[in-house]
Amino acid sequence: MTAIAIGADHAGFTLKESVKSWLLAQGHTVLDVGTSSTDSVDYPDYAALVGEAVSGGAAERGVLMCGTGIGMAIAANKIPGVRAAVCGDVASARICREHNDANVLALGARATEREQALQIIAAWLATAFAGGRHARRVEKVMGLEQRDVSRVAAG
Repeated sequence: MTAIAIGADHAGFTLKESVKSWLLAQGHTVLDVGTSSTDSVDYPDYAALVGEAVSGGAAERGVLMCGTGIGMAIAANKIPGVRAAVCGDVASARICREHNDANVLALGARATEREQALQIIAAWLATAFAGGRHARRVEKVMGLEQRDVSRVAAG
């Protein structure tokens, strides 16, 4: 199965705990970077920990949870090698894997019920990167990380 790093802020803590239990029951290895309660914390700290685990190879993929998923995705995308996407439905989860090779999934705990979140995660984990024309585009995204505009230029 897959090694998955998970993290949340205080708004996502309860969903994270539920997701962690579900992932373990599915046979995945889970690296829980926190938070460990509903006490207020800063989401960028946990986005960085998950992003670094994925970028550094300690985990194959990452799942982040905060109130909307937006802040987590913005912060995680600052880590080189991370392609984080906020998904609120199964179709988006599949497309972000097929087309964007997203390696971090961000969920909004205030907008996503537990069962819906588990369906989104299941689809995201089950979907492979399609490659082909999408590989060229992901390569251009990686060029942006390195400020290599020659890899991004149209043509």
